[in-house]
Amino acid sequence: MSMPALLRDRADATTRSAQVISPVEVFGAIGVGIAFSGGEEIYAQDEETDMVYQVQRGAVRASRLLGDGRRQIAGFYYPGDLFGLEAGPTHRASAEALCDSKILVAKRSVLKHYGEAGERLERLIWRATGQELGRAHDHMMLLARKSAYERVAGFLSDVAQRQGAAWNELAMSRQDIADHLGLTIETVSRMITQLQADGLVALDGCRRFRVVAPGRLADLVAT
Repeated sequence: MSMPALLRDRADATTRSAQVISPVEVFGAIGVGIAFSGGEEIYAQDEETDMVYQVQRGAVRASRLLGDGRRQIAGFYYPGDLFGLEAGPTHRASAEALCDSKILVAKRSVLKHYGEAGERLERLIWRATGQELGRAHDHMMLLARKSAYERVAGFLSDVAQRQGAAWNELAMSRQDIADHLGLTIETVSRMITQLQADGLVALDGCRRFRVVAPGRLADLVAT
């Protein structure tokens, strides 16, 4: 059985009429937690969808294949993030687990069975959709107007804000970051090294960093 069919079958099996108070509990009640290995596809580009997804553990990459064969990284998602939020009937990008991850999958069409709580969750989904559109707009502005140094600074600032940890994990590769920011992998590596030399971030290996000077980094990103 294909992964999309498996997800639909398992999500259908969770439909029930329990009385649940909060939107988060509704998601937990109707959703199915599924483990994905690093590199495993969660859903494909152009695949039809009635699902909404939430990262419980790990990280997810959304990417598109362009007509000329190039890959465009649309975004990254971390624990607590909703993704797979589409205005149309199909996914505009594919989604893959960046590392071993657990994803909560829920079927939107069953929300009507949960009354007011289901309606509240639907509003939460639409709010997340609006935030996703805003993030996409900000990303386009970043690509159009920012230098390579500012792009990488903005990316690290966004990761730090969304993860909210003292030390932040970069589950994605430098190539993923480069494809997301429209840069080469060599440029990304140079800019990260420069940000460290300038006292804005500290590195712990290739995958962990912390923001050393949040005010200066915020000023740089805002320019």
